Amino acid sequence: MTIRNPGIALDPTLFEHAQVNTPAALRRAESLSTRRALKQQWQAAWLVKAMACIDLTTLAGDDTPQRVARLCAKARNPLRRDLVAGLGLEAAPPKVAAVCVYPSMVPAAVRALQGSGIPVASVATGFPAGLTPMRERLAEIDHALGEGAREIDVVITRSHALGQHWGALYEEVQAMRVRCGAAQMKAILATGELKTLRNVYKASMVAMMAGADVIKTSTGKEEVNATLPVSLVMCRAIRDYRDATGYAIGFKPAGGIRSARDALHWLTLMNEELGRDWLEPDLLRIGASALLGDIERQLEHHVTGRYGALHQHAMV
Repeated sequence: MTIRNPGIALDPTLFEHAQVNTPAALRRAESLSTRRALKQQWQAAWLVKAMACIDLTTLAGDDTPQRVARLCAKARNPLRRDLVAGLGLEAAPPKVAAVCVYPSMVPAAVRALQGSGIPVASVATGFPAGLTPMRERLAEIDHALGEGAREIDVVITRSHALGQHWGALYEEVQAMRVRCGAAQMKAILATGELKTLRNVYKASMVAMMAGADVIKTSTGKEEVNATLPVSLVMCRAIRDYRDATGYAIGFKPAGGIRSARDALHWLTLMNEELGRDWLEPDLLRIGASALLGDIERQLEHHVTGRYGALHQHAMV
């Protein structure tokens, strides 16, 4: 199911007086990483769930069609067959939520995923800085869609948020939403460059008002990418938007999420702040590549009692 958020008219009263208690947010986020961890079959079940929410990603300057094809092969079969059998998942083998690539790599991904049901997501709009002229940013959306992408990850102009130019940010995201048409649109806020948690909250609200189906933390190219405090604030914004409009918006942490333990922290955050619905790929995506290898490694330990080397779970 594709999330559809029609957006609403820009309403500053929903965010202009928002306050964020930073010490409280930090304490709440820290509590997620210090509590007793999930164990045994419960941990395995949550890791399989995390795997199903991954946007398996390659956004490197040396990407090639061959590398993308190999990544897509991993997306089709993210877990070794013996581990699928050991977990009793033969009837419904796991697969990832999507494969995310640059626009020029979309055709290779579409070919490699044909018949799998896994959509191709493409970054666009001048990724990662978002500083190219607007007509070129919109044309990049057109290009990615024309090549077969079904999801578009757009980047906002950070200066709009830093300067509190919320009308300009709203119009920008709304124009991107219109260009995306039926495709799911994820708005990347680049939270590591927004300076304050209050800016993160406001930018989240404006992006959702403008029609974003999913709000995403980072491009993965900033010095600071997905963090639990930022994710907490974005989840609270999603909850407030749902309470105000009735629309459920998805969330995507991305950048720096490498370990299975990290994934469990984000799943716990989703479950406690937004509820069970946000443990499904309709409403949760995790932008990652190395994460999948560590999840597979942890599931191997659960099934066999031993850890395989990371090179035995290579992505490409």
